[in-house]
Amino acid sequence: MLIAKYENYLKSEKHVSSNTLVSYLRDVNQFNKYLSRYTSAALEDVSGEIVSAYVQWLKKDGKSVATLSRSVASLKCFYSYLREKNIVEINPAEHVALDKQNRKLPQILSSKEVEIFLEQPDTGDMKGIRDKAMLELLYATGIRVTELIDLDLSDINISAGIIRCRGKDKERFIPMYSVAIKAISDYIDRVRPNMIADPEEEALFVNVSGARMSRQGFWKIVKSYQQKAGIDKEITPHTLRHSFAAHLLENGADLRSIQEMLGHADISSTQVYAKIVKKQLKDVYNKAHPRA
Repeated sequence: MLIAKYENYLKSEKHVSSNTLVSYLRDVNQFNKYLSRYTSAALEDVSGEIVSAYVQWLKKDGKSVATLSRSVASLKCFYSYLREKNIVEINPAEHVALDKQNRKLPQILSSKEVEIFLEQPDTGDMKGIRDKAMLELLYATGIRVTELIDLDLSDINISAGIIRCRGKDKERFIPMYSVAIKAISDYIDRVRPNMIADPEEEALFVNVSGARMSRQGFWKIVKSYQQKAGIDKEITPHTLRHSFAAHLLENGADLRSIQEMLGHADISSTQVYAKIVKKQLKDVYNKAHPRA
């Protein structure tokens, strides 16, 4: 079966994360169910028109723009695989366009909001020192939450001020600012040895049980500090990633460098931050200019 072979390809050749694997397979299986129910086409016989009709079906079913974008991206990856294996001649999802007007730009925090948020952990106790290190590292590097919790102690080079991040397709090296370096150094020297359950533990960040921090555990930490900070915005781990990229761009970094640090395969994924910065400038202009 094509989907089973695709799953094996994602695991053995692409080495995608477990969350990415689940997401890709869920989207492809849902598309396959749609084909069985509403068309007579098999997965290998799909046209661009069928994919477009599927997107419209999802839209009528009330799916969010983010879900539509993810579903199309999943199908593009699936059919790229089928093309690579010479099972299909074209990628039917390649030119399927979504309604760009409905796409929401990622929400970011202002520099002041980031400052307030990062001040929330109480560095008078071990948990607060650990949390401070995680949050500072996330904003310092813009890595994904999965990449954060996958970090091992050996991935941190304190003296050089860089981390090694093992992303989806390749590893990358990202610098850190001095406050983040100090926060991580404090955690490694003063806290981590007392938190790990096993002296052989490789994970950089561990939970109160001494095992590697989970996505769910870190998500709860972020939400608790959002509440404590009193910031009237929805803050997720990805919010700090978006803020990292937008703030770098605001302060003169070029898109290619940001793309490299974020680990984006395509520059188009990074260009969304240019739109955020332009929108902010326009908002400031409209509020501040006396004739606006």
